[in-house]
Amino acid sequence: MTDGQAGEMTEATPADEPGGEGPGSVDADLPPDVRKYDRFKKIDGGTYDRANEFLRERTYITAREWAIARLCADFRTETGVEMTKIGKNLPELVPFMTDTYTPQAVNQARASFEDKVHTAGATFLYGAMCDFFTAEELDDVMYEATEVAKFLLEVEGVELSVEEELEAEDRISEVMRDVREHSAALRHDEVECPECGHRHEATDG
Repeated sequence: MTDGQAGEMTEATPADEPGGEGPGSVDADLPPDVRKYDRFKKIDGGTYDRANEFLRERTYITAREWAIARLCADFRTETGVEMTKIGKNLPELVPFMTDTYTPQAVNQARASFEDKVHTAGATFLYGAMCDFFTAEELDDVMYEATEVAKFLLEVEGVELSVEEELEAEDRISEVMRDVREHSAALRHDEVECPECGHRHEATDG
């Protein structure tokens, strides 16, 4: 499966090297930070397809990209991401991943995740700014997106209090109000094409 084939949700591509650890293996030589890593414990090895299906229906990312992006954030040091450690210990770190990965495969999945976030962000922001949706419809979009994001965080092991959830929702609503207000102003100002630099007046065809 390539990173761009969101419709083909299968088990992730294994590393090129043989000798991958199975999901239930125990290695006394595991690094301490790998041994104590406790995210994703709510998903076992038999639920990879279910996780992928959930993500395919609600996001652009695959379970593979989701898990590796989280690992890259958690195993980031002052000198960079520990991709070799992530790939070598992937089955121990994430219960629904059953093969080791090369550092290159880890980097590819992380890059794919970042690309999809940027693409989805641009798509959403344009939708919010182009006056296609009403304020109420945008609120619905944001509510659904927030619920999916909270669910994924909870599966990762993040415990959100009611107060934290309400605070996050209030901040998001405030940002969206600002987006709507500023986009209304932008639609009446001249804008510059990001490709050619030509400035178009609001009345330009």
